[in-house]
Amino acid sequence: MPFRPRPALGIAMVTLASLLFAVNGTVSKLILRAGVSAPDLTTLRALGACAGLLALGAALRPGLRRFRITARQLPLLIAYGITGFLAVPMLYFVAIARMPVGVALLFEYTAPLFVALWARFGQRHPVRPRLWAGLALCLLGLACVAEIWGDLSLDGVGVLAGLSAAVLLAAYFILGAKGVASRDTVSLTGWAFGVSAVAGLLLRALTGSAPDWSALAGHTGGGTPLWLLCAYLLILGTIVPYLLIAGALRHLPATSVGILGMIEPVLAAAVAWLTLGEVLNPAQLAGGALLLIGVALAETARVPVAALIEPVPLRQNEPRAVAPDRVLGAR
Repeated sequence: MPFRPRPALGIAMVTLASLLFAVNGTVSKLILRAGVSAPDLTTLRALGACAGLLALGAALRPGLRRFRITARQLPLLIAYGITGFLAVPMLYFVAIARMPVGVALLFEYTAPLFVALWARFGQRHPVRPRLWAGLALCLLGLACVAEIWGDLSLDGVGVLAGLSAAVLLAAYFILGAKGVASRDTVSLTGWAFGVSAVAGLLLRALTGSAPDWSALAGHTGGGTPLWLLCAYLLILGTIVPYLLIAGALRHLPATSVGILGMIEPVLAAAVAWLTLGEVLNPAQLAGGALLLIGVALAETARVPVAALIEPVPLRQNEPRAVAPDRVLGAR
């Protein structure tokens, strides 16, 4: 029976994933406040997610054989794991440790804009004129979030970390589009987290220090055990939403998934407001709205490749190629 996409199911999956990622921002900040460093938390997340995806892959057909790779696939997997699964989370943790969660996510969610710019100038794909309107709105929104007319109260390192995470998140989308064309989502994500874990451990070894997770034996100021927050981080904050986003890409185009995913900063800001007391002022709220509108304009400014190529009928039994814009979500 042929597969039939169900857009409503895809929308529900992206919405649930965004909610889980949004709660994960506050959970991560609580763990960071308890004394776990951003590199150690990133490495712990990668190790736990890799182990969980290995167990999941072993339980599903065709078992652990799905994780077989060739020498030609290794460079892509290494680049994919280091950018999207090590550098992006680490920079995100640095950003939320120095700025409100919602503000940090607003900076990071300029990533679709960089993807659109890459499509225009890197791949020379035609774009609609609204790309430049989207760019202008993004810059204006960031100016409002940072309140450049005042004393620039936002932490400079936090802003740099957020914008760097956005650039690397864009690279993650581009690399993911290549990786998902030849591998299933469980093995691709599992390998990426494995590469991230190894790179994180090597980074700690090169700096002459071992990961320190001893703080996880304690509690938050409110009495919540940190191991419980860590369990959420690994299962509901990482494995489940990553797989939900991957599943949603079977029912929705990647552009739609990316735009729907922009509800995460809104949800994350609401969760942080309720649990951490991080309130954004009216100028920052307006800037966030302008930023999201600008990203949406830029993300939808690309002309679909299918519209530029005359379709060629497939021969009987000829395999269909995976759509080039199918990518995994990231956080």
